[in-house]
Amino acid sequence: MVLDRLLYMRGDDRQQPDLFLYGTLEQRIPEKHPLRPVRAMTDAALEALSSRFDEMYSKNGRPSIAPEKLLRALLLQALYSIRSERMLVEQLEYNLLFRWFVGLGMNEPAWNHAVFSKNRERLLAGDVAQEFFACVVEQARALRLLSDEHFTVDGTLIEAWASQKSFRPKDGSDDSGEGGFRGQKRRNDTHRSTSDPEAKLYRKSNGQEAKLSYLGHVLIDNRHGLAVDAALTEANGRAEREAALEMARRLDGERVTLGADKGYDARDFVAGLRELGVTPHVAQNTSGRRSRIDGRTTRHAGYEQSQKKRKLVEQVFGWMKTTAGIRKTRHRGREKVEWMFTFAAAAYNLVRIRNLMEATA
Repeated sequence: MVLDRLLYMRGDDRQQPDLFLYGTLEQRIPEKHPLRPVRAMTDAALEALSSRFDEMYSKNGRPSIAPEKLLRALLLQALYSIRSERMLVEQLEYNLLFRWFVGLGMNEPAWNHAVFSKNRERLLAGDVAQEFFACVVEQARALRLLSDEHFTVDGTLIEAWASQKSFRPKDGSDDSGEGGFRGQKRRNDTHRSTSDPEAKLYRKSNGQEAKLSYLGHVLIDNRHGLAVDAALTEANGRAEREAALEMARRLDGERVTLGADKGYDARDFVAGLRELGVTPHVAQNTSGRRSRIDGRTTRHAGYEQSQKKRKLVEQVFGWMKTTAGIRKTRHRGREKVEWMFTFAAAAYNLVRIRNLMEATA
């Protein structure tokens, strides 16, 4: 211990600001930083959307914030669980990693958080989230990470940005009373939220609390669990099966199978898949009624394999809710919520592709 004291002299704690900064942000980011492959895939997807951005913006007038930078910033918000756009802009002021990812220079000022609100309508009208998602899926297909035959579908509840107190009678009467609304029947056909009129009161299963919600739907491939389709719908008892059938119609390939949980074991859904030429690998629901999936399907080894792979879809929902922050949406209106849901699915794919490529490197 005495020898150590003799070998090291005390460092200088004087803090003098540098007059000049040398180097670039590119040099500041480690070569093996996990955001580097994500940035590369993001840039490739945005480059494919360049002509689409040209159509969305005027040829004349004052230059706006580049849509590529806005989308990269929103991607950071999903990847790093940043709660608000105000906090995101605050991070952009001093976080060099974030500045590098978005494309801001070291001395370039960050924009005001209101920029996101002003540009959101333009991005919504251009259906940019869906096109960005599709570009990411195409990258996964080019890397041979996707199955062309075996898929799984499921839905999840997305809580709306509206309180139960906003759920009021459509006729304008007041049903709160002195004791509040407890014990009173509140239904979607007689009530609606004043905060988000498109949100519906819904519960996923018996015994759970009914909440103002939307339903998010994801279709994954069974090889690596990558999302190949995403949608958001009104919350009702038919929405999951209707959305699944719509996504099944967009599948291309021969001998396609579609796995799902027992909630999809319904006559109309199973018959609809067969009409589309899709083999229903739906879990059998034997609780008090006859299953629509019989031995013609369950006897094959592929059916059992689909049931094992079916759990991969829960990883997608888990990441989107815990990391991307869509357990309870921060936006109002189905169009905005669907935009963020689809964008979060694209963010999940980017992380998943990066991890798969690193595992095979």
